[in-house]
Amino acid sequence: MRENTIKVFFSAAAAVMLSYFRVMAVPIAVLLGCMVLDYISGLAAAWYTGCVNSKIGKHGAIKKVCYMLLVIVAGVIDWLLYSGLVSVGVDYAQNYLLGLIVSVWLILNELISILENCVKIGVPVPRFLKPIAERLKIFTEKEGEFLGNQDGDKM
Repeated sequence: MRENTIKVFFSAAAAVMLSYFRVMAVPIAVLLGCMVLDYISGLAAAWYTGCVNSKIGKHGAIKKVCYMLLVIVAGVIDWLLYSGLVSVGVDYAQNYLLGLIVSVWLILNELISILENCVKIGVPVPRFLKPIAERLKIFTEKEGEFLGNQDGDKM
């Protein structure tokens, strides 16, 4: 009986999330998949290089949870913009613009990290991927610092 209750709860929660997020369902699913693959590849790279550290692993898991919180925050901002504009009579059709941007940015970060982990393990990476990954890494790191100030101080 308890098993069925748990299954029903998770099925209902998934259905509510999918119906609520509609457009965001695929990017969130891709992001979750990339996060799992990145965590697994990070563990493999740590094991391969002999640098397994539970503190670093916990830090990585917490970071992944915060990624999802960031997507949720972007979604809430999207909802606030949509609700505010609609309430004053402005037709705003882009319900999930910030959520999509944040999701894609995080997916790119995860893909770069997976590629870096593969290189650490010694997987042969095609030459054309290395410059693309380096450019993406520089771009995402540079653009990702929008919350920090110029002096490098923490907020």
